[in-house]
Amino acid sequence: MHAVIFDIDGTLVHSAEVDDQLYRQSVSYILGPVRFRPSLTDYEYVSDSGILSQILEDNDISIDSDPTDSIKKHFVQALEGHILKNGPFIEIPGARNLLKSLRSSNDHTVAIATGGWRVTAELKLRSAGFDTSCIPIATSDAEYDRTRIMLTALSHLGTSFDSVTYYGDGPWDRDACNALGWGFIPVGPKLGGLESFSVASVT
Repeated sequence: MHAVIFDIDGTLVHSAEVDDQLYRQSVSYILGPVRFRPSLTDYEYVSDSGILSQILEDNDISIDSDPTDSIKKHFVQALEGHILKNGPFIEIPGARNLLKSLRSSNDHTVAIATGGWRVTAELKLRSAGFDTSCIPIATSDAEYDRTRIMLTALSHLGTSFDSVTYYGDGPWDRDACNALGWGFIPVGPKLGGLESFSVASVT
């Protein structure tokens, strides 16, 4: 049995740039003017929870109550507004068919591991037409470290596999796979990866 795990933004859905932009807007709306690091690659923990903790640290913000729920709520509203104005998010070509093929395979099992929060992750997937009702999704709601999120996703699938392969679009995905000893398949232009999926993409 082979485990296949996917990131979401930039991997299954064309949403990475919008997601980053609206995340930053939501953080600023709740926390006020804050300094962000220039690029996601400048953060040690590239996840919604991990980046937020580093933003608080970078800006010497001391809080009496956790702002996460308020930021999530604003983030969801921002994403819904974007969809209303611009239409639904669009899948990376072939992504839905690939997941459907994996779900029906006798040799593969599939999960999703994202640095996003569950509520926004599911919103983007639904918008792009994915049926994830039978696919485990691990998010940054419980973990901020990407390798731990990925291990959580794997734990939902079982304990013994001939191989584990992760599809992702960012260098943080590649680095996490190297740390875990997983196979990695890059998706999108940042890493010169796949521009579309097909059944032949399954490993």
